Parts: sequence; structure tokens; C-alpha cells
Amino acid sequence: MDTSLSTALELLNTSNEHFDLTEPQHQRSLLRLADRLLAIDNLTIQNLNDLSLQFSAPLEFKLAVKLVQSRKETQAICKPIEVGVVFAMWGEQNRLQPKSSDNPHGEDSLRTKVEQLQWVTQGTHVNWKLYAVDDGCPHGSASIAENIKAGYDAATSAKIQVLRLADALPVDHGALRNLACADDSRKGGAIILGCDQSLKDGVDAVLYTDADNSVHLGQIGLALAPYNREGKQVVLGNRKHVDSILVKQEERWGVGIKTLRHMQRMIGAQIFDSGIKDTQAAFKLYGRDILEKILENPTVFDFSFDTDWIFAAMEFNQPIVTVPFAFIDSAAESASVVQGPMTTWYVLLDGLVKAARARGGDYSEEMADVFTREINSHEDLELIINVLPPELAAAGDSDLGNPRVMSPQSVRHWITSAKSLSAQPGLHA
Repeated sequence: MDTSLSTALELLNTSNEHFDLTEPQHQRSLLRLADRLLAIDNLTIQNLNDLSLQFSAPLEFKLAVKLVQSRKETQAICKPIEVGVVFAMWGEQNRLQPKSSDNPHGEDSLRTKVEQLQWVTQGTHVNWKLYAVDDGCPHGSASIAENIKAGYDAATSAKIQVLRLADALPVDHGALRNLACADDSRKGGAIILGCDQSLKDGVDAVLYTDADNSVHLGQIGLALAPYNREGKQVVLGNRKHVDSILVKQEERWGVGIKTLRHMQRMIGAQIFDSGIKDTQAAFKLYGRDILEKILENPTVFDFSFDTDWIFAAMEFNQPIVTVPFAFIDSAAESASVVQGPMTTWYVLLDGLVKAARARGGDYSEEMADVFTREINSHEDLELIINVLPPELAAAGDSDLGNPRVMSPQSVRHWITSAKSLSAQPGLHA
């Protein structure tokens, strides 16, 4: 083994097996490791991936390889690129602040994002601006973000913009004209506001992410690569790619999640049949040209905006690229946990139906009709999440969405049977 590989292997063997999103020393250690790998001469990404596979690399080393790849991509960009990075804040008052004895889930996430963006773009042609958008947070997320921003020097502070969706509404024109107030938004309205402001500020592309630290923004080069090299306007992160790193918390759903995914993939057939399996990953980059078209007429302003935008890209015949990346679940303060997972799933499916119909996509009208007629709220989903139809018991992931495995009519019968059973005296959970 040559010297370069030997040095990398030494770093692999001393890497940490775990990575805690709430621990700043883990964040610093990861960047130090990435810098040390970058400093090794004649070491390719393929070399690092081969080492990771051959020696069952610890998590920290695998994460560092993603960062090394991303950093190399930003360094390879030869012309100036302005990137807006947008995230929404609702109930993020804890994760925005550092971890402490009375804030055990604190991630210091805004400062962490700034440090990550500074690291990956330093000395390159990539310039960034970070948009933190309060989605009507009742706990003052915007004020917390503004206080954090105020702690930076003038140059860095100018790169951070804190927006309040409530201040932008109501309006009679533009992307938010059909959103009456911040209370009617569930993430989508805030992301749209951040993207709209980014475009007004002259960015070339926008990447949106989550408020937590689940996506290390040092990976931004992975999303920029297809945009820079091939001019791709839509780049979607894919956590299910074989080359992705996915660290999930315990399963949040019951066995009936198969039924919901089966419905989802039939309603969103045009998306899922094209190979896009991870529609909700908070690591998506849209070029200015396509984003301007999407924001002319958004269909929804809730959690389901991701699929609306993907349908829109398809409507405008825009090629879509997916890229692997690293994602570490930050579940403790997740909105889907706070508001209830079936509330989130109801919003996702309802929005998917609305977007498919509005965008003229290729979808199962029969399955959309089943959802519209039979599922009236998250409470109806609660009735089927802990049970599984016999047709789906042995179904693999690739079978979901196939009407030959379970037809829309069979799904309808299953839902009505579950409702009837639940209505019988003495059978309520």
C-alpha cells in the first residue's frame, strides 16, 4: 500500500464510530478529518470509497469522504456562482440554540450551518447567502436567529438574512398571493418566501434544507456539481441511493406505512416511476430559470411542496438529476413527531393529489379518488397505520405503487373495512 493510502487508512482507524448532531466537538472533528484527507496528495475519491468499503469505515470517516468530494467540486468551479441556502423555522427554538442541561436537543444549528458553508466555499468561486425563514413560529425562532446573526462580524452577518413569513403576508401578487396568512403555511410558504427573496437578491441557484443539522451543508458541492458541469437546473438529494449515508432513528411508523407508500406511489406515479424515490429529502437545488417558473404559481404551501415542485419541473420538461449524500436523522424535535406522524402523512398525500391534478401529471386518478373520498383527515390514517392488508404483507419496496399488487379498488375496500371495524362498540383502541 502506497504512502497516501497508508495515511488515509491511519485516519480511518482513528475515526469515530458515532456522530452526535448536538455535539460541537463532533462537528469540529469531522471538518478536521476532511481537511487532513484533502491534504493527502494523489488521493482520489475512488481511493477513499474503496478504503471505506474494504475496511468497514467508521461513520465519521464516511461522512468526511462526502465532504472531501464536495469540497473538491466547489474548488473545481471556474466561474462565480451565487447560491441561496434556504430553511424554514417553526418550533426550532431549541435546535437553533446550543446544547445544555436544560436544552438537551440543542444543535446550535444556525451557527453550524454558517461554519459549514464557510468551510466548503472558502477560496472558491462559490458565494453563499443563508435565508432563515420563520414560518409563524410561536416560540420566537426568528428573534433567536437574529440574535445569533448579531454576534457575527459585518461581512458574515451580511450573508445571513432572517425573514418572517407573517411580515410578507397578505399580498395580492407574486408567489405568495394565494397564501392568506402564516398560520396557513406548513413549511412550504416559508421556503417559497426564502426562495423568492433569493431570486430578488440575484442568486444563480437555491438549495433548500432543514433547520436542524441532519444535512451537513459542507456537502453543497455535491448538488452544485451537476449544475456546474452539465447545466442541470434540478438536482435532488437521494437518501436511498446505494452511495448515500443514511442514519435513521427508530422507525416512526406502524406496519401500515406500506399502505400509505403504496397509495403515494400510485398517486405520484410520474415521479416515482421515473426513479425518484426520495421526494422529501431536504437537500434540493433548483437553478434560477426553473425556480422562477415554479414560483409563478405554486400549488401548495405545506409539507407537500417538494412533490409539487418536482411535478412542475416535469411539466416544464426539465431534466432531473439525483445525487447521493449523507443524512443523519434529527428526530427528537422533528415537526412530524411534534404534530403527529399521521398529520404529516395526510398533508403529504393531500398535497400530492392537488399537485398531480394541477400540474397535469401522469398519475392514478382512481387512487387519487380513493384518497379524496375515503381519507378525510389524519384520523382516518390512524385507523390503518398499525395493520397491513394481506396483499401487501409480502410486498417489497419495488412492489409498492404497482396496482397489480393491490389495486385502488382493493385499497378502498381495505380502508372502508378498517373504518367499519373501528366503529364497532368495544373495538376502539
